[in-house]
Amino acid sequence: MLLQFVVGVLVSAINIGIHALATVVAVWIARHAGSWRPDSPKLNLMGVMIASAAVLQVAHTLEVMVWTLTYGVIGAAAPESELLYFAFVNYTTLGYGDITPLREWRLIGPLTAMNGVLLFGWSAAILFEVLRKTLDQIEAGERPSVQRNA
Repeated sequence: MLLQFVVGVLVSAINIGIHALATVVAVWIARHAGSWRPDSPKLNLMGVMIASAAVLQVAHTLEVMVWTLTYGVIGAAAPESELLYFAFVNYTTLGYGDITPLREWRLIGPLTAMNGVLLFGWSAAILFEVLRKTLDQIEAGERPSVQRNA
């Protein structure tokens, strides 16, 4: 049982690192959104949110791939199992149950789910912050032109 926790903690730490990098990229996108001056602030907002969400989607996919690789290395499921599917089901907490871990790795699914829930919550917080910062930048960029016309 201790080995399962050690593996789960190590893989979670790797995934937290991946997500930290994705956070840096998403924040960079938000900070530089003010320098992008499309004709429409709405297009700016859409572009920033799409780019940020895409970065996070890539991060989550990479994180699932890390779990998939781990499942393969440790032999967490039967050899004929589709490990990528198994990792996605666990990471997203979907939990179909059509693939189950081998008895000696039965805690790996819940550990994967715990990692996924944490990182999905983190992503939601990032997206909210990017939205808030981008709206602030758009508002700050529009304010001077409105004041000049007044």
